[in-house]
Amino acid sequence: MTRKTVLIVVKGYPRLTETFISQEIRGLERRGLQIELVSLRRPTESITHPIHAEIKAPIRYLPEYIHAELSRAFFGWLKARKLSGYGAAIQMFLQDFARDRTRNRIRRFLQACILASEVGPNINKIYAHFLHTPASVARYASVMRGLPLSLSAHAIDIWTCPDWELAEKINSAEWTTVCSKAGAAKLRSLAKNPSKIFMLYHGLDLKIFRPRKLLVPKNDGTPSNSPVRLISVGRTVQKKGFDVLLEALALMPDNLCWEWTHIGDGPHTKKLKNHAKSLGISDYIHWRGAQNSDKVIIALRQADIFVLPCRRDNDGNQDGLPNVLMEAQSQGLAVASTNISAIPEFIIHSETGILVPPNDPLALQKGLVSLITSPDLRFKFGKAGEKRVRMHFDAEQNLDKLARLLSSSSTEKIKICR
Repeated sequence: MTRKTVLIVVKGYPRLTETFISQEIRGLERRGLQIELVSLRRPTESITHPIHAEIKAPIRYLPEYIHAELSRAFFGWLKARKLSGYGAAIQMFLQDFARDRTRNRIRRFLQACILASEVGPNINKIYAHFLHTPASVARYASVMRGLPLSLSAHAIDIWTCPDWELAEKINSAEWTTVCSKAGAAKLRSLAKNPSKIFMLYHGLDLKIFRPRKLLVPKNDGTPSNSPVRLISVGRTVQKKGFDVLLEALALMPDNLCWEWTHIGDGPHTKKLKNHAKSLGISDYIHWRGAQNSDKVIIALRQADIFVLPCRRDNDGNQDGLPNVLMEAQSQGLAVASTNISAIPEFIIHSETGILVPPNDPLALQKGLVSLITSPDLRFKFGKAGEKRVRMHFDAEQNLDKLARLLSSSSTEKIKICR
């Protein structure tokens, strides 16, 4: 059988917070690529986005924990041992294990054995999202099967994986894409051949995030007007900085009328709610939990300001360029965020929004007050931001480039994205 299918390896599927991956898969399918999906674990969320129903690719789930499917793991290992690349793969694993003696490393190798033993003859290349665990499984399996490997880097993987591991993975891949200039700079510094690192923003599907009619708002935070509506979308994890936002909101003048809506779920939701209560601002906050993209778009269109005070967490993890910033600006919202990582690549301070230092509630409060009290400024930033999204962050442009990368011979690749 002619090999013609790309095997895409992801950590979990489907996931509410990884619409950029679903957007990419659907875009590749629409460009005629045959795709199969492999996920390292089953979904943990009951809510999905409409885009997930549009994806046709079949999906195979590997056992998240080997003990849950011991027979599958054992027979997968037996079959993998007979593959021509098994010897090279086990040497690669042993070198990795010498530097990372964890159960997780063993689990990833056994997952790779299962994958390599089950993959069909129609697969002609393996492409993995995230350079941590998905790339480990994909790398071992690609060596076992003698298949070319390509990678897609994002944020947590770039900023939390050790440099030795990043270097070995990107140097063993045909090419690696990365979704920010900041991330690309880090990976190119580790690459033997920096020209194999391609910077491709995810961008937005602008057919979904259609423009809305923008009018100069009238609410300016005075008691005689309706409250200025702030909104954030994101998981309740440390790197999003929502505790800093709560502290900034608690510093708002008593005579300023505002309300804040949060969409998303995560491990710190209860802690944040308790923090808001202790700060005395619970009455001004709406916690909506996880919602799909249709409801997020409706909420964005009802809001006045989008705020996301990102920061680096205690493990070194930080966002790259959060897609929700692009989603908010596509709807003409002024944005308040922080000047870290790849965020300044998108938000232009004092032109499409405001950027403040991370972990600085007072600076964030001052920035928000300036937006709340100036409807004209919000309109100016929102309109400029929407124009920037539609001119420079249309997903279709970079999907064309990615499709060519996945479809081209190795001698053609370097010409595609430079």
